[in-house]
Amino acid sequence: MDILVIGSGGREHAIIWSLAKSPQADHIYCAPGNAGISQIAECVPIQVSEFEKLADFAAEKQVGLVVVGPDDPLADGIVDVFEARNIPVYGPRANAALIEGSKTFMKDLLHKYNIPTAAYAKFDDYDTALNYLQRQPIPVVIKADGLAAGKGVTVAHTMQEAVEALQNIMRDKVFGEAGSKVIIEEFMEGQEMSILAFVDGETVRAMPAAQDHKPAFDQDKGPNTGGMGTYSPLPHIDPAIIEEAIETIVIPTAKAMVAEGRPFQGVLFAGLMITPDGKPKTVEFNARFGDPETQVVLPRLQTDLLDIFLATVNGTLADVDIQWSDESAVCVILASGGYPGSYTKGLPIEGLDSIEQALVFHAGTAKNESGEFVTNGGRVLGVVGLGADIAAARTQAYEQAAKITFIGKHQRSDIAAKALAGK
Repeated sequence: MDILVIGSGGREHAIIWSLAKSPQADHIYCAPGNAGISQIAECVPIQVSEFEKLADFAAEKQVGLVVVGPDDPLADGIVDVFEARNIPVYGPRANAALIEGSKTFMKDLLHKYNIPTAAYAKFDDYDTALNYLQRQPIPVVIKADGLAAGKGVTVAHTMQEAVEALQNIMRDKVFGEAGSKVIIEEFMEGQEMSILAFVDGETVRAMPAAQDHKPAFDQDKGPNTGGMGTYSPLPHIDPAIIEEAIETIVIPTAKAMVAEGRPFQGVLFAGLMITPDGKPKTVEFNARFGDPETQVVLPRLQTDLLDIFLATVNGTLADVDIQWSDESAVCVILASGGYPGSYTKGLPIEGLDSIEQALVFHAGTAKNESGEFVTNGGRVLGVVGLGADIAAARTQAYEQAAKITFIGKHQRSDIAAKALAGK
């Protein structure tokens, strides 16, 4: 069958790379895609927000499945548009994607169903929020309610920083309407962990755990980003804790969504914190594949991804036996200088032809008039090393990443270091 994947980042490149391995996959389209994706799929110049154009294209090409990558179109109801036209689509409807689209909805859901998460308060008035904030211990976490491209969360280590974050969100509206409400949340210390799961109503098939690195610089310093690297599995975390997270957080959340009349179909992504007492708590939920978690999880998938997607759409996920390799994967993100702040686009990328024994997923790339790959985003490339263990995969990722150059290239040097240190 022909397939349409919607999105333009490293996550979508990894999804298409995985789908292309299926014997059932024929022609794959990507809207709008990027320069790297264009090597394995036909890129279509339709933006992710143009729902009717996307639906018209899918109908015209008679695609057998549409896969939605990013969060914004899911929250805005793209799946509902395709379903209304009887076009098979993988992803949650708008009423279920709200688990990512509204942090207040997500926190209230967890509170109602006694699913472990940090203590919190929600506000839609700046002065009331400020009065509450000034009585909280530091560090404290400030979150814009809506979608903010992964940048709407501030972990404030001083009261001044906390107040500035609140002003930016609620008064200066740096995230627009996403900041009309805020969550003020207790700071949780511990080890972060991501568990993505294929979900079909109450059927949950968890993927191997991964760990992302959000801050821009080594040792988790600097501003939060969309993710500077990730790895899977997590050898330094007790498998019993991972299992506990699935049993006490992921599965109960899927059941809660069904109970609320919002059955979730697609990938449910749990961002978790393992507290010092060894208990997992929920930091956030996303309604889609993570980026860059997808880049280390899908290379370990041995089952046909298209089979999983189709089973979810058909309501038969419970019948699919999903297998994973024992291999380890480490992804190092190569970012533009200045990211997550302002950065230059259009800089030539050199060394891509010299990559061996590693996967390179394009996140923010384009081609110039000479046909050269150039930078076209904050996160430019994800270099994924595979190996028998984390150490081998990490060595491969960094060795291959060193071959790729562009002016201002920035990367963290400590991706997966926690796994090697055992903490």
